[in-house]
Formats: sequence, C-alpha cells, structure tokens
Amino acid sequence: MDTVTTSPRSSSPPILHGSGQFLTFRVGNEEYGVDILRVQGIQVWGGVTPIPNTPQHILGVINLRGTIVPILDLRRRFHLDAQPFGPTTVVVVVKVQVDERSQVFGLVVDAVCDVYRIGEQQINPAPECGRAEAADFVLGLAALDEKMVILLDIDSLVGREARSVRDQQMQ
Repeated sequence: MDTVTTSPRSSSPPILHGSGQFLTFRVGNEEYGVDILRVQGIQVWGGVTPIPNTPQHILGVINLRGTIVPILDLRRRFHLDAQPFGPTTVVVVVKVQVDERSQVFGLVVDAVCDVYRIGEQQINPAPECGRAEAADFVLGLAALDEKMVILLDIDSLVGREARSVRDQQMQ
C-alpha cells in the first residue's frame, strides 16, 4: 500500500507565474486545471492522423490552421479506463515550454468545466502518493466550491511526449 506524505518539493504552495486563472476540465471522475494563459483554444473532437511508433497515449496529430498538433489522450496518460468519446469530448490546445522552445499540443479531455481565479493561498501542496512521476506534473490541489481541483504543470506533463514527437518529426 502506498503511503501519502508531503514531499520536500511541495512543502509550500507553488509560486504562480500566470494570471492566476485556470481552465478546468474533467478526465474520468476528477477535475483538473491548467493556467489559462497556456490555453490556445478548444476544439471539438474530430479524429486524428495516427503516427506509428508513438506512445499509446499519443493518438496522432491534427492540422490546426496549418500547424501540426500532436494529440495526447489524458485518460490514457493517467492510466484510466478507456471510454468512448462522447458529445462533450474536446481537445484543449495548449502551448508548452520544452527545452526553452514552445510547442502546441492538444489534450483530449472528457469535458471542459469552468474558469476559476485561484490565488496561491488557495493551493495546497500535492501529496506524494508513491509515484514520483505523478508528483512531477501536479502543481497542487485547490479546494473550490466544495470540490478538489488538481492543478497541472503542463510543461512537466507534456514535456516528455513533446520531446518524443519533436525527435520523430526530425527523423
């Protein structure tokens, strides 16, 4: 059984370097948030062009106004049970920083929820739950309207995949 402790990395709330506004979305039974300044748009799910030899959670790419955008399925990335895409399934298009370069990436989510203004004092550190990888991409937890929102560090979450896709495109 995994133990839950607070890691030294998350012993104090993270310093927010954005607007303090977060777009929230649902993946499975949980609500997640990303800094709204990273969000480039929201697209209706319309399918992708698969790319061979990519990780299972990279569904493929789409052409978004002339830009090739890799699409990551957050259900698969978070090791959740697969569900058929429904009428609320969308792609949240985000800009990530990878090795001092920015790249556009799409995140398939079950539904978009809301936009919240969240101050640093509202953010609790992420508990360490036995998997260091998970703690690397969680900025913290915010209690809002009697629910918990998991705030994501989008650069850490998508960085490895962005490097992989970029390296494949260069081959």
